[in-house]
Formats: sequence, C-alpha cells, structure tokens
Amino acid sequence: MADKVNKIKSFLLENKATDQTIAKNTAWLSISEFVGRLLRVVIIIYAARMLGAAGWGTFSYLTSLAAIFTIFSDIGISTVLVREVAKAPENEAKYFSTTFIVKLALTAASFLVLVFVTPYFTGIELSRPLLLLIGLLFIFDSLRRFGTSLFRAKEKMEKEALVNIITQTVIVIVGFVALSMSLTPEALAIAYVLGAGVGLLIISLFLRTQITKLFSAFDKTLVRSIIKSAWPLSLGAIFGMLLVNTDTVMIGWFKTAEYVGYYSAAQKPVTLLYILPSLIVGGFFPVLARFAKRKAEEFRRVMEKALTMIITIAFPVSVGTFLTAGKLVNIIYGSAYAPSVPSLRILALTLLTAFPVGVLIHGVFAHDRQKELVPLWGTGVVLNIALNLFLIPRQGIVGAATASLLSQIIVNSLIWIKMRKINYFSVADKLPLILLATFMMSVSILLLLQFNVNILIIVPIAVLAYFGSLAFSGESPLRQIREIA
Repeated sequence: MADKVNKIKSFLLENKATDQTIAKNTAWLSISEFVGRLLRVVIIIYAARMLGAAGWGTFSYLTSLAAIFTIFSDIGISTVLVREVAKAPENEAKYFSTTFIVKLALTAASFLVLVFVTPYFTGIELSRPLLLLIGLLFIFDSLRRFGTSLFRAKEKMEKEALVNIITQTVIVIVGFVALSMSLTPEALAIAYVLGAGVGLLIISLFLRTQITKLFSAFDKTLVRSIIKSAWPLSLGAIFGMLLVNTDTVMIGWFKTAEYVGYYSAAQKPVTLLYILPSLIVGGFFPVLARFAKRKAEEFRRVMEKALTMIITIAFPVSVGTFLTAGKLVNIIYGSAYAPSVPSLRILALTLLTAFPVGVLIHGVFAHDRQKELVPLWGTGVVLNIALNLFLIPRQGIVGAATASLLSQIIVNSLIWIKMRKINYFSVADKLPLILLATFMMSVSILLLLQFNVNILIIVPIAVLAYFGSLAFSGESPLRQIREIA
C-alpha cells in the first residue's frame, strides 16, 4: 500500500520522463479546471437566476470588457516567459523580473482605460462602484494569471491547480453570502474581487523569492526582444478574445441589457468549455518548445498526440451540447432564459474548430513564427465585426452567434493549414473512429430526448456510449492517449 501511495505521489509531484511530465501536468490542470469551473458554474447559475437577465447582463458586459483588457495588459509576455524559462532555466530570474515590470505598467494603463473610458461607449447604465470593483478584479486576476505562467515554465502545474481551486472556492462562498445580502451586480463583483485577491496573495507567497529580486534582476536590454517576440502572439490573443467577446459588446450597442443577459447565458457554458483544450496545451507546450526546430520528428509525435486528445474530446462535447441545448438552458438558468437556446446550439459548433486551434497556435509559436499568424487573426476580427454589424440588427443574438461561428471556421482553418506547412502532421486516421463514436452517442441522446429523460441521466449515458464505442473499436484514439500516461 505504501509503495502505491509513493508511486502516486511521485507521478503527481515529480518530473521524470517527457510523457510522464506531460501526463502529470495535464492531470493537474484538468483537476484544477474541473473543480474550479464546477465551483464557478454553481455561482454563475445562482447569480443568473437571482439577478435576472438585466442584472446578469450588466455584470457579464463588464466582465467581457475586463477579459478583453486582460489581453491588452499581457501582450503575450506570459507565453514568452514560459517559452524562455522552459528552454533555459538559468535565465529565470531576469526573464521573470523583466516581464513582470512590463506587465505591471500595461496593467496600470489598462485599468485606467477600463474604469474611466468604458462608460462613454455603452448605453447600459453602469454604476461607479461596479466599475471600480471590476477594475480591481481585472488587476488581481491579471497579475495572478501572470504568476502562474512561471509555474508552467517550470512544469509545476500542481501549484497552479492549488491556487485556482482556492480562488474559485472563495468566489463561490463569498458570492452566495454577498448575494444573500444584496441582489445586485456589485455584490457579485465583490465576491470575484475577493477571490482573485486571495489567489494573488497565495501566488505572491509561492513566488516570494523571485519577488525579492524583481528590481535587482531587471534587465532593460531584454525589454525590446521580449516585446518583439510577444507582440504577434499578443495580437493573436487579442483577436481571439475579440472573436469571443465582441459579440457581447456589440449586442450591448444595438440591444438592451436583457439581450446581453440572454446571449451571455448561451455563451457562458461554451466559454467554460473553451478551457478544456488549454489544459492539454498547458501540459504539452513546454515540451513542444524544447523539441521545436531541433527534433522535428519528436515535435510531430507530441503535436499529434495533443491534437488526438483534443479532437477526441471536441466532437462529443460539441455535438452533445448542440443536441441537449434546450435541457441545459432550462436546468441551468430556468425557463426564463429559453431565448438563449438557439444561440447556444450555434455556439456549441464553434468548439469543433476552437479546441484544436489552441495546440496549433502554440506549435507555431514554439517555432517562433507567430508573425505569420497576424494577418489571419486580423482577417478574422474584421470579418467578425462586419458580420456582427450586419447580423445583429437583423437576427439579434442568433446573428451574433452565427457571426462567431463563421469567423472561427475561416480563421482556424487557415491556422491549421499554416501549421501543417511548418511541420506536417496528420490525425486523419483517427477521425473515422471518432465520427462513428460521435454518431453512436448522438443516437443515444436523441432516443433519450424522445422519452424526455432528465439531462442528468442523458449525460452519463452519452459519455458511456461515446467512449464505449471508441474502446470497442480496438485501434482507437484512446490507445494513443493512454500511451501518454
């Protein structure tokens, strides 16, 4: 028994071989996000029900803006930190210090714009206390996420998992207490601020040694090279965030807070699901960074494993969400949010392209060819804005969802083609089995829906149908995934 416990501890807390380290880090990120998102979902459901479409829409509008500013406050320097420290650990102190100082300056500037400029660009009524609270949330969350990038660089995702779970736990507990005292967006914002603040405090304790060297290790000669490496990736992050959040902001221009609330209700489950590929990318990226340019065959092997894992997850999640959208909205938000269902169905389809593109972007970045993605991202943003301008006035929130789907299909397809030119890869031999399993799962869901079975019963049966079909097929994608562990 003691030997088994020691083996588990060794697997979860030590970095030994490449595949074991990938599996360990992916496991920790998965645990972190599963527990953290599950906790966050609880408070989201409660808040959406209690605040109503208008109150929830106001809060969602501001948090969407804060998410956009989070990208502007980073400009890709966190990913540069991960790449450089993963390649050369001896440079950790100067890269952490230099990137942090740049990050701090960008965060301060973004905070001022978010708090003092935002009210002039929306017809939604925003209170000054709410704006200040969202501003604080932005600062705490931005710095907390930056701190976790050093954990990723050193492939110590167990620390990131601990911080994330504690952060989300505080948000949920304080959220319930705050909303019980005052059913306002401000009360919910207080919970988010306190949770992010606690997370930042814990990060600071973990990184206290690095923090003591912040100014002594600062190397101004690195600033230019960091920004040069980061800006194409930052544009990608900005464009990606715009593709996700522009819809909400533009609905706020054309429609009322109630419509924003309906769309946010449809968008939240999908954006929560967007986190799944990042768990896999987080575990694989340091390895991809080491293999890029030097070990092309090993890079391709790791890339194909990552894509196989993500695609194996993407199809059942996307199709399952599409088929059960009506029941999901009803059980999460209640019948009052029924107008959200058509948008949720459309947004669920974006998962098919959004999931694998995360690996592809990091693969391009590992080869230091991120500049080549900038025109593709720019095209996507312009297309998304143009489609929103045309479709929202005519189709409302359904038009916004359609704009998002079309934009992502085009841009992510182009990124897929770009990565294959850099280092050719293929997962085509896995697709027939995945599609067959998805079909079997879909049949089971449709049959259960015909008998009006509860969604809590449909989900586990659908999971069993999907993975049972894969396992029965013999040479399945599950074999390649198992090899990692």
